[in-house]
Amino acid sequence: MIRKEYRSVAEVNGPLMFIEGTSGIKYGELAEIVLPTGKTRRAKVLEVEEDKVLLQLFEGTSGINLYQARVKFEGRGLEFGVSLDLLGRIFDGLGRPLDKGPQIIAEKKVDINGSPINPTARDYPSEFIQTGISAIDGLNSLVRGQKLPIFSGSGLPHNRLTAQIARQSKVLGKEERFGIVFAAMGITFEEADYFISDFKRTGAIERSVLFINLSNDPAIERIATPRMALTVAEYLAFEKDMHILVILTDITHYAEALREISAARNEVPGRRGYPSYLYTDLATIFERAGRIKGKKGSITQMPILSMPEDDKTHPIPDLTGYITEGQIILSRSLHHRGIYPPVDILPSLSRLRDKGIGKEKTREDHPDLASQLFAAYAKGKEAKELAVVLGEASLSDLDRLYLKFSEGFERRFISQLEDEGRDIAETLDIGWSLLKSLPKTELKRIREEYLEKYL
Repeated sequence: MIRKEYRSVAEVNGPLMFIEGTSGIKYGELAEIVLPTGKTRRAKVLEVEEDKVLLQLFEGTSGINLYQARVKFEGRGLEFGVSLDLLGRIFDGLGRPLDKGPQIIAEKKVDINGSPINPTARDYPSEFIQTGISAIDGLNSLVRGQKLPIFSGSGLPHNRLTAQIARQSKVLGKEERFGIVFAAMGITFEEADYFISDFKRTGAIERSVLFINLSNDPAIERIATPRMALTVAEYLAFEKDMHILVILTDITHYAEALREISAARNEVPGRRGYPSYLYTDLATIFERAGRIKGKKGSITQMPILSMPEDDKTHPIPDLTGYITEGQIILSRSLHHRGIYPPVDILPSLSRLRDKGIGKEKTREDHPDLASQLFAAYAKGKEAKELAVVLGEASLSDLDRLYLKFSEGFERRFISQLEDEGRDIAETLDIGWSLLKSLPKTELKRIREEYLEKYL
């Protein structure tokens, strides 16, 4: 591979560098800036126009002399070496080991800018993944190959929930190889320490690959982090037949890095200053999840995003909702009442739930029970709102039963301990025990045969 070298640096502006008089340089190509001291910095091609190239440096441009710096183009994009030895390891956002372990002996090197799965090659998601969390497994079930984001807010316990899902998740039934690829973007040192410690303490690290990008790391590294994680996930899923759950936290930090780079390039901003291609960029990440016909493995995604000011209409959650198959929304009011995990059941949705539950997948009564629990909880919430406006004395006897049901539902079904992993049978049994407080005539969404068998 021929490495082209230039000394024609025309301008340096923030993290950007402009090179003139180039030829044959490609978008996304890696470059190395060699300083007079012999030190090097890495960069990536952001734009090519005729003989001019725009680079973004990973380590910043401070201290670079325009006339003495040499720029070497490597003729390839950002690559990551993959092998089964990645399991149990911790890397930074650019794939450099953080755990003081040995360098990975790669089976092969793969360009991290993979392609979304071709729609015609996709196999339909249809198998249940048990997270051990009743609010998800019972009513908003995660299906293998699905993209199911968690919408949170500042100060809500999404980090604790993320760690719990990572250590508890598993595939039911057949003995299948299951793994976690975890990518953290723009998190603090304390958060990184929490995740790493939790993975190590619980033994989840043995089946996981971690990528940690800190808030003081360069924005360009934050853009690469989820792509590193998905490159590893694709290798483990589609070449090693594993079922991989990819957890990406926090997508909001990723989008803000994208906005920072867009502003540095003087691009025309879109909604709230984010680049107009935010939807397309997010889709290149989310659409790398799924199942492929003829392949045993699968990639399931759970992106975590903290909604600025708890605003669901903000561009990041809004666009994410269009691309993904539902959302789990965390509630600030439940959190303030001490309920963990504070999953807001009514606005939450898993569009593929019914494809992954039922006979021979979870349990035959699951679809009917989930529908009945959702309806009863909705009526209980209505009764609660009515009691706030008119007073509890204005409620009918049936309204009071539903009000009592909704309180028990939040306390016993939604709420659980941080180290409590419930299997799906336990979750469903809790649901049935709650329905016993309602008259049988109200259970209109459950078939008679299941009422006789389980109630």
